[in-house]
Amino acid sequence: MRTTYLFKDFSASLVVFLVALPLCMGVAMASGASVVQGILSGIIGGIIVGAFSGSSISVSGPAAGLIIVVETALADLNKITPGEAFGMFALAVFIAGLIQVLLGVLKLGSIADFIPVSVIKGMLAAIGIILILKEVPHLIGYDRDPIGEQEFLQKDGHNTFSELYFSLKNITPLALIIGILGIVIQLIWEKSKIKQTWISTIIPAPLVVVLIAVILNELAKSFFVDYAIIGAEHMVQVPIFASDGSVFAAFNGLGDTFIFPKWSSFTEFEIWKIAFVIAIIASVESLLCLEAGDKLDKGSRDSQPNRELVAQGIGNVVAGIVGALPITAVIVRTSANIQAGAKTKLSTIFHGIWLLIFVLLAPHILNLIPLSALAAILTYVGYKLAKPSLFKEQKARGNAALIPFVVTIISILFTDLLIGVTIGLFLGFYFVLKTNFHRAFTVVHNESSTMIRFNTQATFMNKSLLKKYLLDMEGTDTSVIFDLSNCHFIDNDITDLIADFIEHANNINLEVNFKYNNEAQKLKFEKQLAIK
Repeated sequence: MRTTYLFKDFSASLVVFLVALPLCMGVAMASGASVVQGILSGIIGGIIVGAFSGSSISVSGPAAGLIIVVETALADLNKITPGEAFGMFALAVFIAGLIQVLLGVLKLGSIADFIPVSVIKGMLAAIGIILILKEVPHLIGYDRDPIGEQEFLQKDGHNTFSELYFSLKNITPLALIIGILGIVIQLIWEKSKIKQTWISTIIPAPLVVVLIAVILNELAKSFFVDYAIIGAEHMVQVPIFASDGSVFAAFNGLGDTFIFPKWSSFTEFEIWKIAFVIAIIASVESLLCLEAGDKLDKGSRDSQPNRELVAQGIGNVVAGIVGALPITAVIVRTSANIQAGAKTKLSTIFHGIWLLIFVLLAPHILNLIPLSALAAILTYVGYKLAKPSLFKEQKARGNAALIPFVVTIISILFTDLLIGVTIGLFLGFYFVLKTNFHRAFTVVHNESSTMIRFNTQATFMNKSLLKKYLLDMEGTDTSVIFDLSNCHFIDNDITDLIADFIEHANNINLEVNFKYNNEAQKLKFEKQLAIK
């Protein structure tokens, strides 16, 4: 069993590595940071956060949700101390990590338990749709924007939808062939006949996509130069740290890129403000990802949110020390990890090791990969997150699930992850309150008698509904029974309303009775109702 798990984790780690690489680079470029800072975050998120995390499937790294935060912070800090913005920002990331560790120690990670399932699923579907929409331009060879960018409004003035229009006017033929072939290969790999063979376990579909893409492009360079993908903007562009390929020189070159915190700025208010913003947003995104990952996880393993906050905090402390981008758990990588069949956290750790090894020792190989191949992988991940069956499932659950689900999707598409989820949360809570509002009581009519059955609990939010029931029965009934046998809690607003009704009932000869589960419950409620 352990050997099987190791093979699964090894295979899954390669898939996550191929998904994470362009995202790390793209988020860094979109944030106004260097590609190396993004890759460093991916390495730290895989190896360090993966080691401390209690989740078996969650994968961390630089996140698109923090692009605006990073970009704005760097601009503001550069105004304060020109030329030292990255050092000051590194200190803010370091402090943010300490705050996250504190949040985990104080056990504040349980906030994720209050997020409605419909909102979580809406978030997953929205991310899937965004991936598809954002990767289509790269899929056909239009690479004007970073491959990891997920914001609706882009730096070049376009948005998610207008970018599609311009991309369709600038198709690169071989990129389109590679992109379509990549999606077809992944679909074939999902067929039961392939999944039952050793091939799918040992060789993941994304690896096949990348290998075929490289082979096709290299053949085109040799025999069909006019159709080959040659421009650097259409290829992976990993920095080369050692031209002679030696391990020592590569590590030394990577070390030269570290940006150390400017410790002397520790008391500056702006640093702490940025740190708190990063800590809160990174924590919320990580908890959302953790909850969503548990929903997707076929192993039905529950993660530990407080431990995850501590792990994320440790990761950001390290990221701050070396000048990497802030880290969160990322649903795109996590879902890719789950879809690839990861069994333990070794997959997450391995993916971080792959990033380190390939970036240091084999950047030339990575730079042979056309972006359209990686776009095909990300597009398929998006499809798996936003399958039509997910929409059918929410529709079958009724409007209380469907409406927050759809609104969350639309909100995320036109804003960003956190704003969209917040809008979805408010709507989700509304339906939860509305459902509980109507489920607080059950009314049963029997000839001239009415029974009002209290279900579990009744609070001040149910007062208007109970008042309506009581007013409707006046003049038509001779008796009313309050069935409290299943009720565990009654708010004082409800007991005051019942007491007023009893007084009024005596004046109109309306008999009022109570039904209890046992003597203890009777004594408890009679005392609360002040019944003599």
